[in-house]
Amino acid sequence: MSGHKNFRALTAAMTPEGRARVERKKTELRKEMALYELREARRLTQAALGETLHVDQSAIAKMEKRADMYVSNLRRFVEAMGGELRVVAHFPDGDVVINNFSEMDERRSA
Repeated sequence: MSGHKNFRALTAAMTPEGRARVERKKTELRKEMALYELREARRLTQAALGETLHVDQSAIAKMEKRADMYVSNLRRFVEAMGGELRVVAHFPDGDVVINNFSEMDERRSA
């Protein structure tokens, strides 16, 4: 393992400014992720997520590769990981949360 160093040793040797820079970058990177990155960050396997959603692992793999899917499927995927899906329209003068999708789910349940 020549040339490799323990990550904790590297960060311990950093200046406070360097550690702050790393923390800012981590926060920035967490704001935008592909579905597979989000699943991995939540420390879930495709098989475990599939079990929660009552589908097999290959269905999770397909979902993670899709560029287009129903909002309801994306919501189920996110909720199975313990999150909540919010659809937000971003404009120069501010963000707006689109609530049509949650209303549709509530109407179906009633």
